[in-house]
Amino acid sequence: MILVTGGAGFIGSNFIREWLMHSNETVINLDKLTYAGNLQNLASISNDSRYIFIQGDIGCQELVSGLLEQYCPRAVINLAAESHVDRSIHGPGEFIQTNIVGTFQLLETVHAHWLTLDGQAKCGFRFLHVSTDEVFGSLESEEAAFTETHRYQPSSPYSASKASSDHLVNAYHKTYGLPTLMTNCSNNYGPYQFPEKLIPLMITNALVGKAMPVYGDGRQIRDWLYVSDHCSALRRVLETGRPGETYNIGGWNEKRNIDIVQTICALLQELVVPSPVGDYHKLITYVADRPGHDTRYAIDARKIERELNWKPAETFDSGIRKTVQWYLDNQDWIASVQTGSYRQWIDQHYGRSVHENTAVR
Repeated sequence: MILVTGGAGFIGSNFIREWLMHSNETVINLDKLTYAGNLQNLASISNDSRYIFIQGDIGCQELVSGLLEQYCPRAVINLAAESHVDRSIHGPGEFIQTNIVGTFQLLETVHAHWLTLDGQAKCGFRFLHVSTDEVFGSLESEEAAFTETHRYQPSSPYSASKASSDHLVNAYHKTYGLPTLMTNCSNNYGPYQFPEKLIPLMITNALVGKAMPVYGDGRQIRDWLYVSDHCSALRRVLETGRPGETYNIGGWNEKRNIDIVQTICALLQELVVPSPVGDYHKLITYVADRPGHDTRYAIDARKIERELNWKPAETFDSGIRKTVQWYLDNQDWIASVQTGSYRQWIDQHYGRSVHENTAVR
């Protein structure tokens, strides 16, 4: 069996569901269930005998040690993280605690457990740490995409905390021999993404005629990766990746934020007929840019394609269409996650206009 931390979040829940689609191996999900952890994401497998959920913190060494001793998983996939730049700007403390201290405590516990193993169990054990392209900082328009050896230059408390956790993981491999694997992925999108991130926020606001807030001029560039492709890459890395190695996972889809928003508007115009709000493009509203906003991220994913024979299956056009359709088909899920605290957070970051019931034109 395997142990997944942060498995009730966006990427984690997609990974667990897809793991059980492709494997009969049991998966243990350890999740603290903070604001973005949602067990509704896993409702379809809640009664599956191959799935075990444990609520808890990766930083609780007694709990994690007990789980490792009881279940003896052959791998730990660390997806537990505070992961939103905007939240890290206004409240960095939780990011330091979870992403740095939590990862350290998890590594300590896993390392201690690994030392008790012998034979094939010890040789075959893996610790897969899932990180982000944001640790590399920002690229200029003409610069080559991030490779695995690119210098770390994080810009936000979030990316700095993830960079720190990456260094810890590498240190535990080089110093103690712990068989680690690490991935740095580009911006994920797809089903079950908490609606504070760009794509689900634009979709959910547009559907009810609220403003679609775009930071600055919207020309920031990101590489976009459909979440199912990310999950398949993680399975491949876990299966055949070399301990101590890092693999970039990208979608080969560099897009400006404003182009993403306009694409969503066009898809909604096509799929929601008649449109209850008229022209969705008129909902686009430019708001003050956030501090330290990186200009461009781009992932060079040739290493994982060359060494592990992986590449994404979805184009951006196919992935974004599936994503918009999923949100159209799952209005109850959207309503369930948009709590009062979520609305207060959106007001704080984008201004109250995004919750008005009429478009900002």
